[in-house]
Amino acid sequence: PAILMADEPTGNLDSKSGKEIMDLLLKLNRENHTTIIIVTHDPNVASQTQRIIHLRDGLIEEVVA
Repeated sequence: PAILMADEPTGNLDSKSGKEIMDLLLKLNRENHTTIIIVTHDPNVASQTQRIIHLRDGLIEEVVA
């Protein structure tokens, strides 16, 4: 797909399974040029992305590229 949306894709997983999911998503992005939008509360997941958008009360508070 051109765009993939994932809501807390690692939220209820153990660290090993969470890493496998993130590796899969990053590979999909890298090899297929798929845009992936991830919603997460986990700073470790967010730190693996190209851009982080912080929201507060439904509004964009900060964009970190």
